[in-house]
Amino acid sequence: MFLTGWRFITMVLAALDMGMAFSHVLEMPAKMRVDGRLWLTFQQRLYRAFGTVGAVVEIGAVITSAALSFLIRGQQPGSRLAVAGAACLGAAFVVWVGFVNPVNRRVGRWTVQSIPGDWKRWRARWEYAHTTRFVLQLLGFSLLLLSGS
Repeated sequence: MFLTGWRFITMVLAALDMGMAFSHVLEMPAKMRVDGRLWLTFQQRLYRAFGTVGAVVEIGAVITSAALSFLIRGQQPGSRLAVAGAACLGAAFVVWVGFVNPVNRRVGRWTVQSIPGDWKRWRARWEYAHTTRFVLQLLGFSLLLLSGS
């Protein structure tokens, strides 16, 4: 019963995490066409909860998936699939740390009057990093789901 509950919590957290990245992917075509002022408004106002709630969800998904891998160690092929799934979620977090968060920090200091000339490069980095994260999270979620079969 414990393992079933743990797997359920892991899958819910992984799904919520993946959902946040998927929302960025769905928004990307429109956001790649807006001007710098509107994109800055999105970044500084629309995504505030993503940083706090999203961090708890993402770290929770990484930790619970790693723990699930440990809990089912030795159960083949499930444990290998769980390890691979946890690794994908961990890799998505690394992409956030290395690519998304640095953009978040930089853009957080911008004002409408101080948007740099290379803002489109920062936008592309942020958007494509989220697309990469979504792919990793989808793969991780799928592998975790298959680990229970």
